[in-house]
Amino acid sequence: MSAAFMPNPALSGSGLSALPLLGAFHYRPQLHEDRRGSFCRLSCTDMLEQAGLNSRWVQSNLSRTEAKGTIRGMHYQTPPFAEIKLLTCITGRVYDVLVDLRSDSPTYLQWVGIVLNGAQADTLYIPAGIAHGFQTLSDDVTLHYSHSQPFSPAHQAGLSYRDPQIAIQWKLPVTVISDRDSAQPFLPDIKEAS
Repeated sequence: MSAAFMPNPALSGSGLSALPLLGAFHYRPQLHEDRRGSFCRLSCTDMLEQAGLNSRWVQSNLSRTEAKGTIRGMHYQTPPFAEIKLLTCITGRVYDVLVDLRSDSPTYLQWVGIVLNGAQADTLYIPAGIAHGFQTLSDDVTLHYSHSQPFSPAHQAGLSYRDPQIAIQWKLPVTVISDRDSAQPFLPDIKEAS
């Protein structure tokens, strides 16, 4: 089931908007435009720390997806490598989906989807214990990820993008998906996320 919106007045003025899953946020950087193009600050340690969020990143990744309708996900890492992600859409548009897999969370097993636009450098703060995935809404999509933990192959995990209990409502028919992602397990068979 999709989550209900829960505003957080403590974030007023921070530029961060709370998403319906506990601890998840959306940020749209302020674009400074002129005849050359635009400039924006993708992240700011002070802003994150003032909001009580992680500001230490140990790994950065870039993903590029060629075809509209492609699904990547739903991915997460298990403890002790459960990770916080800061994700920015650099080019194109995606329907980004988060699923709360934290059994002690008030939003456990709820999901939220949000359209991210590279032209606006839309950014998400994704807490540990959240499965993440996206579907491209355009061709040639680039996403930048910052991670609070290094990648650990032994701790990588996933949830099926078509799990009937979660019932994510994807925006488009699936055009491309990896063998790994199409074989991700359903909820009864997943590993603890946080």
